[in-house]
Amino acid sequence: MATLKDRNSVGQAITRGDLWTKLSTILMGAGIFGHGQKVKGILVLILEAAFIFYMASAGLTHLANLPGLGSLEAGEVYNEAKGIYEYTQGDNSLLMLLYGVVTLFVVAAFILLWILQLKKSYKLQKAVEQGKHVNTFREDLRSLLNGNLYMLLMTTPFLGILVFNIVPLVFMICMAFTSYSKEGNHLMLFDWNGLTQFVRVLSMNGNIGRQFWHVLAWTIVWAIFATFLNYILGMILALIINRKDTKWKGMWRFCFVLSIAVPQFVSLMIMNTMLQPYGAVNVVLQNLGWIKNPIPFWSNAMLARITIVVINLWVGIPYTLLQITGILQNIPAELYEAAKMDGAGPVKIFFRITLPYMLFVTTPYLITSFVGNINNFNVIYLLSGGGPTYVGDTAGQTDLLVTWLYKLTIDQQYYNIGAVIGILTFVVLTIVTLVTYRNSGSYKNEEAFM
Repeated sequence: MATLKDRNSVGQAITRGDLWTKLSTILMGAGIFGHGQKVKGILVLILEAAFIFYMASAGLTHLANLPGLGSLEAGEVYNEAKGIYEYTQGDNSLLMLLYGVVTLFVVAAFILLWILQLKKSYKLQKAVEQGKHVNTFREDLRSLLNGNLYMLLMTTPFLGILVFNIVPLVFMICMAFTSYSKEGNHLMLFDWNGLTQFVRVLSMNGNIGRQFWHVLAWTIVWAIFATFLNYILGMILALIINRKDTKWKGMWRFCFVLSIAVPQFVSLMIMNTMLQPYGAVNVVLQNLGWIKNPIPFWSNAMLARITIVVINLWVGIPYTLLQITGILQNIPAELYEAAKMDGAGPVKIFFRITLPYMLFVTTPYLITSFVGNINNFNVIYLLSGGGPTYVGDTAGQTDLLVTWLYKLTIDQQYYNIGAVIGILTFVVLTIVTLVTYRNSGSYKNEEAFM
């Protein structure tokens, strides 16, 4: 006996459908209309008419422009009657690419609608043949507040993700395969150039390639230090405060958590100012006679990196403190009592009970922290601005991939290279996140801590 999925397949709808169902292959919604849901059928037909109008008026043109991205350059023509030069508008490859991508999504949505309405028509046909009740349009609307409430609640978020995430992401991916940059004056008129930009970025021979691998190496080192130093020091701090012998636990937690209440960008900008050559720190140290010349916190590459890591500890440890404190307070006291009865000391209890329990619970948090630190734009940009710039003509010694991408696109107009870096960053982070999480105890043993 065929399943419901098989009975509602497109092939069966075309071969076994009645006249109304087969008619809906050309006039969308005809089968829905003919099988009792007239309002819904008319609405589907209106969507088909709107699609045809869009494709006839603009869509086909956008698709035709997509392979070539235009060829007409802007120019100037002397108008003898007016005695002036007039500028003629050329093709805008960026708009052609954008409109082409949007049109492809419109076509894909239309194909999906065609399949769904055909399957719906065949389903209604089977319901009518079996004498089952066919919902009216009003009953369908009422079901959106009852059994189909999930459809009503998920439609808006889905459309938001589609419009503001998926479409721009595809547009950016397409941009990586073009010559769209200030190089060769391709900011207005550009063309497809395949994997050229990927080769430039991944090659060690070119200037861009050397900068990429240098920035990538520092990004990984930064993410490891920023993630695990915050975690380890925050855990130690939480353990010290959580000890039975520690007095005024609430006051100590308040002191550390107070930094969270101050907006991060304010704290970082203040620290940037204080550590300038004539900032408060250097001035105080010089007045005390401890140093003769200002400490180059931001002009020395190694010192700038160390400074950033240390300041990030001050910013990030309070979050880890709160996280670990909540976990420590939920570890079953029976585990500690049983370990003490077996003669285990504090060190053995920590490595056999406390640490495994914390790692089991906080593995997803560590993964998100690692990914967040790789994309930690605020700390780098507000403290050092990515400088000092010794790596090349576009990247600095403290630039992460995300800050370098910002410079390439916003400041320097290397849009295609920025798109390539965005794609590579996305792919690497996705693989690292999925592999790490799927091999963690939090994923393999979700129900209980052993």
